[in-house]
Amino acid sequence: MSKPDLADTSATELLALYRSKQASPVEATQAALARIDQRNAKLNAFCLVDHEHALKSARESEARWQRGAPIGALDGVPTSIKDLILTKGWPTLRGSKTVDAKQAWDVDAPATARLREANAVLLGKTCTPEFGCKGETNSLLTGISRNPWNLNHTPGGSSGGSAAAVAAGMGALSVGTDGAGSVRIPAAFCGNFGLKPSFGRVPAYPLSPFGSVAHLGPHTMSVADGALMMNVLKQPDARDWTSLPPDSTDYMVGLNDGIRGLRIAYSPTLGYAKNVHPEVAKAVDNAVRQLEALGAHVEHVDPGIEDSLDISTGLWFVGAWSVYSALKAEQQAQVDPDFKAEALLGEKISLHDVHQLNLRRGLLGSHMRQFMQRYDLLVTPAVAVPALPANPAGHSPMTPETMLGWTPFSYPFNLTQQPACTIPCGLSSEGLPIGLQIVGRMFDDAMVLRAAKAFESVRPIPRPKLDW
Repeated sequence: MSKPDLADTSATELLALYRSKQASPVEATQAALARIDQRNAKLNAFCLVDHEHALKSARESEARWQRGAPIGALDGVPTSIKDLILTKGWPTLRGSKTVDAKQAWDVDAPATARLREANAVLLGKTCTPEFGCKGETNSLLTGISRNPWNLNHTPGGSSGGSAAAVAAGMGALSVGTDGAGSVRIPAAFCGNFGLKPSFGRVPAYPLSPFGSVAHLGPHTMSVADGALMMNVLKQPDARDWTSLPPDSTDYMVGLNDGIRGLRIAYSPTLGYAKNVHPEVAKAVDNAVRQLEALGAHVEHVDPGIEDSLDISTGLWFVGAWSVYSALKAEQQAQVDPDFKAEALLGEKISLHDVHQLNLRRGLLGSHMRQFMQRYDLLVTPAVAVPALPANPAGHSPMTPETMLGWTPFSYPFNLTQQPACTIPCGLSSEGLPIGLQIVGRMFDDAMVLRAAKAFESVRPIPRPKLDW
């Protein structure tokens, strides 16, 4: 039997190969680095790659496996980190020319620290728009990142580098952030599994300047890899005072229990999304029929909410203004025009307006908690459209509609803080991935993973051909 291409091998499969001595962490890391060297010039998924560090970590991991004594759940698995997340020894430039790369970089964020403790092989940092400010990945610092399914299209954002890297086989795992869809949008556009956990489940430090809408979560090419990664990322960290209490759940346990008998609400528009692409609507409808075939009780029902676009963008713009206004004049002159436009919109929002937005957010969260008492899960499209064209920063005027109007299914669940994932459910006529979103009750991340795994069992996640 021929040896699998280790660059296209999932983390759980790599660990099994290490255990059986059919492959080694050094071989897997070399395969991932080779794929980066071959493809990143066109894809622009990575803004930093550290071959020396990665291979050193891989050799140390290989020695542990050879002794039959691996340490940590991810020992030897090639992994990347979004460039919003602090990583000791590497600059975290946040996609911005305003950040000094020469300063001391001597702190790991909680997610990075947990990955190191699990002995993941850290390859480098993935591209983000400036300060994670939008649902596409381009910046004045790193240029335009592209979609591995079609280089003319965006990988989405703001975790577009992570999604593109994982889909293209540039490391089995990546960690991203999600403030209005920034894990789920690129996962949908790039055809991988992306999870936004319940807020606080994955600790963060420093906390996002955009507030309590910001979550951290995994990008993977299998649901099992996402569960495995969550077991690592959810470990507590005292630096995050908003984080949830320690969670003893093993997300790998019960992952294959299926969805027979579960109550699922299916809302194709959430009651307000008027411009869902017909191919997205059809693919998601077919996916829901598959959920029914797996034994779930599906009810077509809207949750009874209004579009919260103005709440999401209003709070986001205020966060952008808080960052922008703290910059020196010469730094402000260097920022992405989209980020500047967001900040100037935020400048116009008063304290009274912010208070009212937060009150409305509270009502939305309360409504959704009550709605979810009747259902185990809610399913919707992940994004209303397939991947948009890849364009440079500042290509369109910045408004709430141009920023997020095309992703009406993502931002409500940042406001409510519920767990939500996206998993591929088809391709458009142009061959671009389409995503199904699965939303869970607050704190029931395990159920979201379980439902995604059930769907994946009959609709495995495909990889792009990379014929460019």
